[in-house]
Amino acid sequence: GQPVESGGGLVQAGGSLRLSCVAAGSIFPVAVMGWYRQAAGKERELVARITAGENTNYEDSVKGRFTISRDNRKNTVFLQMNNLKPEDTAVYYCDTVPYGRYFSWGQGTQVTVSS
Repeated sequence: GQPVESGGGLVQAGGSLRLSCVAAGSIFPVAVMGWYRQAAGKERELVARITAGENTNYEDSVKGRFTISRDNRKNTVFLQMNNLKPEDTAVYYCDTVPYGRYFSWGQGTQVTVSS
């Protein structure tokens, strides 16, 4: 199946957004889950990941600003994004890490940060 991402929008620089992703499937509670993003004309990149034990890792440019979390009862992974910058503008997706093992890419959710 496909994860369903939501929570994106248009925000001014310095603002915040909270993304949600519901990924149906029995694998979810034991899977390493990640948030990826793809800006126009660029490759998709992993920005944050969380293990089943809730250990987290972040790409350098988002450290200290983004926080990933999960709720296994609801098969949901979250991305709290604070102090957003124009360079955070992208379509955000969730998937396992590595991607493509259990889910196909969802529609993503657009995040646009104005300067």
